[in-house]
Amino acid sequence: MLLKIEHNPTNLEATELINEAISKRAFMILVVCCKVNYEGRATSKLGFGERTVLIKGDGSFIIHQDRNLEPINWQPPRTKIGVKLEDDVIKIMGKRRKPKEQLELVIRNVHLISYHLGSDTKDIELAGYEEDMRQMIMDNPELIEKGFRPTSKEYQTPQGFIDILGKDDAGKLVVLELKSRKAGVNAVKQLLRYVDCFSDNKEFVRGILVSPSVTEEAKEILNEYQMEHISLSPPKELKVKSSTTLDYFF
Repeated sequence: MLLKIEHNPTNLEATELINEAISKRAFMILVVCCKVNYEGRATSKLGFGERTVLIKGDGSFIIHQDRNLEPINWQPPRTKIGVKLEDDVIKIMGKRRKPKEQLELVIRNVHLISYHLGSDTKDIELAGYEEDMRQMIMDNPELIEKGFRPTSKEYQTPQGFIDILGKDDAGKLVVLELKSRKAGVNAVKQLLRYVDCFSDNKEFVRGILVSPSVTEEAKEILNEYQMEHISLSPPKELKVKSSTTLDYFF
């Protein structure tokens, strides 16, 4: 793996290194004093401050402050990145055509610049999510109860998509709302909205919240509206996926 690091370079040296990293489609990390200007679907300005900037080989352009998880500004893959030096100020521009927008980074000082060329061709393997629960129930409907027959998954209603719609052993309509974590009041209200979509149904429609557990308040509302809870956790086994390679768009 090629790795290059420079501490406190001059702005001329930093500009040369940034150009070098862009031309190599490298993963670049900058710690800089900068301001940020964005124009596109909206307009925003961020004054000078100390920030961490990530520029990836696929064109991703990400600016982080020293707080919060989410970046303060960012552009997605396929962004065209360019850099220039004007009056000893570095300007990095990220431009997109569709939608038309640009993110300008104006750098006063560079504290650290590093870039590396590595190899990472693996896809993340996920388990324990609601989609896993949904497939597990579709494959093994008896996990809900004996005689349960799923008829649709992600069934569209005016209130959104029902995770699983089915019928019980007596032929009654059953609405399943799945949550992979402990469910609260919002999950119960969501289930109730789905059940209400079938208010013109001649027979009683069962609403069942499926999750590892529920809060006490959620349990009270379930009882109030004659809805049920089934304790079920998503599968934790990882599914093996084939690996893919990264594509570059320059």
